[in-house]
Amino acid sequence: MIIIGDELIPFEETSFIKEIENIKNTKANSTILFDFNETFLKYSYENNLFTGVIVHTLKEALYANALHAKYIICDKPLDKTIQDIAENYMFDSKILTIIEASDELEIVAMNKIDGVIYKNLLG
Repeated sequence: MIIIGDELIPFEETSFIKEIENIKNTKANSTILFDFNETFLKYSYENNLFTGVIVHTLKEALYANALHAKYIICDKPLDKTIQDIAENYMFDSKILTIIEASDELEIVAMNKIDGVIYKNLLG
């Protein structure tokens, strides 16, 4: 299980962006996080950037995977649906559920989601 943002576990460098210009200020090889945005997604794809895309619909998740997002990030009501589709179509992207506290880890694990990301990293 992937766990990003927990104080106990070391995790990769991430940067939440709101504008493409913000990418210039990120550390090399860090994962760029952003709300689904076709322009950001296409730019990231064209520049081979590691991305975590926050999605709100299955359609957005499909686009994120097709454009090589490293992580597809979503809230709990959508996570199981996206995970099931990801397994069926063998997505390269990993599905992360947004959590606020470590108390939620077991529930996410029981739902067989690829991982979690703490809400405080998402802007």
